[in-house]
Amino acid sequence: MSAIRIATRGSELALAQARSVAGRIRGALGADTELVVVKTSGDRLQDVSLAALGGKGLFVKEIEEALLEGRADVAVHSAKDLPAALAPGLVLAAFPERADPRDALVGRAPGATLTALAEGARVGTGSVRRAAALRALRPDVVVVPLRGNVPTRLRKLEDEGLDAVILACAGLDRLGLGSAIHERISPDAMLPAVCQGTLALETREDHPLAADLAALDDPDAALSVAAERSFLAELEGDCNVPLAALAEHVPRGGMRLRAWVASPDGRRFARAELEWDGHGGTAAAAEAGRSAARQVRDSGGRSILDALEAEA
Repeated sequence: MSAIRIATRGSELALAQARSVAGRIRGALGADTELVVVKTSGDRLQDVSLAALGGKGLFVKEIEEALLEGRADVAVHSAKDLPAALAPGLVLAAFPERADPRDALVGRAPGATLTALAEGARVGTGSVRRAAALRALRPDVVVVPLRGNVPTRLRKLEDEGLDAVILACAGLDRLGLGSAIHERISPDAMLPAVCQGTLALETREDHPLAADLAALDDPDAALSVAAERSFLAELEGDCNVPLAALAEHVPRGGMRLRAWVASPDGRRFARAELEWDGHGGTAAAAEAGRSAARQVRDSGGRSILDALEAEA
């Protein structure tokens, strides 16, 4: 078997994730691998907000083109960066075990937490979801827009005089920076992004790897992805929409999906929570996601989404 070409972005985090997957592919399939680094529009345009640029798909478009043009065999994505719809001809073939899905607060001073931040603290984030949740939890803080890779965002604590930044626990852990986290924020306070902490392996639907990569699939991760991405797709959400979803096993058995849509100012939330027995595979999980989306729309989400569309 010739070397499997793995398409990835060139950031430190993306390369760490791709190398991890390369090791798994070598172990599971016995194939050599090589990385194909692709610079995406989102990487080139670091000084403009994602919302203004048109969404997280800017981190995906050129990588999908590399797959479709045969320059790569498989792509490794942070699943939360994937838009609801993939390019025609491509499939998500596997989801390795999910890392910590929670958000992380990293402060400039030791012992920083959401509740302990001083009144008027300056908190950096590049996410409309995190900004809305933060404004709801701490309306006194100043939310500072933030772009750049993980090391860049951490440097901005000092460079821009921020009191804290909010990032994903998974990204910090994968870079060996977990010790920098002052608070792993409970989902009860800040529900994560759709598929946060999950890697997605994408390939062409007609490529032999579409079946072979199943060896890397984690069933629990696949269930969570099915529920959360169905919620996203049903709402037709993108990075301009403050929305969150987390599907997870519950101690008493079965699975629970929590989800919400919020106004950007954090003053209005439309929430849904439901449980199912965990049976029925990804089809049942996907139906749970669609049901949660309907609940959100019916509990006030429709007016929030209409207002966001009118402002776009």
